[in-house]
Amino acid sequence: MRCALSSWPGAIRTRSKRSGLADDCIYLFDGHCVLCSRGVRYVLKYERSPELRFVAIQSEEGRRLAEANGVDPERPHTFLYVENGAALQRSDAVFALARKIGGPVRRFLFLRRLPRPVRDFFYDRIARNRYALFGRMKECYLPAPETRARFTLPEIPQRQA
Repeated sequence: MRCALSSWPGAIRTRSKRSGLADDCIYLFDGHCVLCSRGVRYVLKYERSPELRFVAIQSEEGRRLAEANGVDPERPHTFLYVENGAALQRSDAVFALARKIGGPVRRFLFLRRLPRPVRDFFYDRIARNRYALFGRMKECYLPAPETRARFTLPEIPQRQA
């Protein structure tokens, strides 16, 4: 199954630094955010086919991708969802990802009919308070071994003996 986000309003064209391909499907997430990590686990559980790559914003690739799309990697205000080189942010990213993967969250796709400023108002309130509401992990989210190859995570410094 190929990613398809060619005509989503508000999409920003970008290019993956990892593969150089414009058809990558990428979920850029805050690896320390409990809510964001739960979102990753939700996608892994309900996705129809394993085509998404998960990139932690704390990784080198994540920082580059964030900066290229106007997101401060030190203080991310949104996650990014990239399909076919088009990057979506905030509520547009939520709805595009939900439409793609399916699962129970699809029941809420009707909310996409709300004007973007209204959707983004609520998205921004949750994003701004996500650590207070859901918590913050000291270490970046670690995927299960069977899905590890689909993740780009920050390098873990080696401790000297």
